[in-house]
Amino acid sequence: MSVSVLGVCLALAASMPQGADPMVPPARAGAPHVVFVPQTAFTLAWTHSIEKTRWEEDYRVHAGPGGAPVLTLEKARIRGTGAGMEPPANAVLRHGWYEYAPANQPQGPMRLTRSRYTPDYSWCAQGRCRPLGELLPSDGGITLLWPCHGPKRRR
Repeated sequence: MSVSVLGVCLALAASMPQGADPMVPPARAGAPHVVFVPQTAFTLAWTHSIEKTRWEEDYRVHAGPGGAPVLTLEKARIRGTGAGMEPPANAVLRHGWYEYAPANQPQGPMRLTRSRYTPDYSWCAQGRCRPLGELLPSDGGITLLWPCHGPKRRR
């Protein structure tokens, strides 16, 4: 019997097949331009390019109706405030971080802008953080991230 594992798919927008809509998830994990990460709980973190302030968002992937993978933004934190980084009204200041439960949820693939002029995103899972580039090297453009099923595995 084979089972499908939930996780996250990553792809460089520029590597998408010609004519593909970048806001529609590309082919399943295992396609030549897609990297599958078998994590269902992770934190995506980055440093604001102007304010140099850290921002963290906690995500979870789960099976939705009919088994389709769903990405949920559970919690976010901002280490201070600044231009374009005002915490929402429901944020609570805790140990120097403004923490809150975001009202908006990801719709379609997330578009992560990665530039050679700013530090890369950090991918944190199971108590370890590493640059996103260790999972998918950047081309200096947009990286797409969406919930997906990984390649089927035999039990």
